[in-house]
Amino acid sequence: MSETTKGDDFEAVLGDSPTAVAEFEQGDNGFVYRFQNALHQNPALVPLIVLILSIAVFGLLLGSKFFSPFALTLILQQVQIVGIVGAAQCLVILTAGIDLSVGAIMVLSSVVMGQFTFRYGLPPSVAVACGLACGTLIGFINGWMVARVKLPPFIVTLGMWQIVLATNFLYSANETIRSQEIAREAPLLQLFGTKINIGGAVFTYGVIFMVLLVIVLAYVLRQTAWGRHVYAVGDDPEAAELSGVRVDRVLMSVYALAGLICAFAGWALIGRIGSVSPTSGQLTNIESITAVVIGGISLFGGRGSVAGMLFGALIVGVFTLGLRLLGADAQWTYLLIGVLIIGAVTVDQWIRKVST
Repeated sequence: MSETTKGDDFEAVLGDSPTAVAEFEQGDNGFVYRFQNALHQNPALVPLIVLILSIAVFGLLLGSKFFSPFALTLILQQVQIVGIVGAAQCLVILTAGIDLSVGAIMVLSSVVMGQFTFRYGLPPSVAVACGLACGTLIGFINGWMVARVKLPPFIVTLGMWQIVLATNFLYSANETIRSQEIAREAPLLQLFGTKINIGGAVFTYGVIFMVLLVIVLAYVLRQTAWGRHVYAVGDDPEAAELSGVRVDRVLMSVYALAGLICAFAGWALIGRIGSVSPTSGQLTNIESITAVVIGGISLFGGRGSVAGMLFGALIVGVFTLGLRLLGADAQWTYLLIGVLIIGAVTVDQWIRKVST
C-alpha cells in the first residue's frame, strides 16, 4: 500500500474536517461529564441538593407550618442521635468497612453510665467516663479483629452486635432507670437534653454536639495526615501500605474512635429520652447506614464526607416531619426513604465511572 493511499484512508476516518479529534475531546468534556466530575469531587453536593429541594417542596405544601423555627429545629432534635452514630458509621465505611454494632454499643454505653451511677453509687462524672471507655474498648476490639485477625468487618461487627446486645440485657436485667430518678440524683446524665430557646428555635446540647462533631471530623478528615490515610485505606489498602501508611493502625484507630462516638451517642440518648433503657435505639444501626448511603458516601470506601452524612440524616428528618404534618401514612416515609437509598447507590455507581 502506498503512502498516498494510507493518507487517504486516514482522512476518510477523520472525515472532511481536520479538527475531528479536537471535537471528540471537547465532546468528552461536555456539561454531563463536567457535572459528573463535580459530583465526584464533591460527593456531598447530591444530598445537599436533595435536602434543599425537599425543604422547598414541603415548604410550599405546608407554608409557615413547616418553615417555623420550632419545626425546623425539631428536625435537628429528631436526627441528633442518628447524626452522631452516623458520624461513627461514616468513618468505618470510608475505610470500605461497615459496623453493625454501633447501635448496640450506644445503648450499652448508656446502660453502663446509668448502672454505674445508681447500682454502684459512683459519681455521675465517673460513670460517664466509664461508659465512654466501654464504647471505645468495644470499638477497639472490632478494629483489632478486622486489622490484625483479618476477619471481614461485616462478620466481626455482626457477631459483636449480638454479643453486646445480649450483654446489655443480661447486665441491666432489662431494668429501665426512670427519668425522674435521673433528674433528681444525676442530672449530668441528661446534659445533652438541656434545651436552649433562641427566638422560637429550640436547640439542645445534643444538637450542638452533633454539629460540632461533624465540623471537627470534616476538618480532621480533610486537613490532617490521619484523615488522608483513612481515605487512602478505603480507596486501596494495598497501595496505601506500599506508600508507607500503617493500615492496621489506621483501621484500629477508626473503629476505636467510632466506638467512642457511639458512647457519646449513648450519653446523648439519655438526654433525648430522659431515661436509661436497654430497649432503646433498636433501629439505630439501619438508620445510621441509611444516613451514610443517602449522604453520598460510597459503600466501596475512599469517597464521601461526614457533611454528606449529616445531609442524609436531615433528608430523612425532613421527609418524616413533612409527611407527618401532611397527615400521610407513616409507610410513605419508609417507601420514599427506600427509593432514596436505591437512588443514592445508583448515583454513586454513575459518579464512580469518572474514575474508571
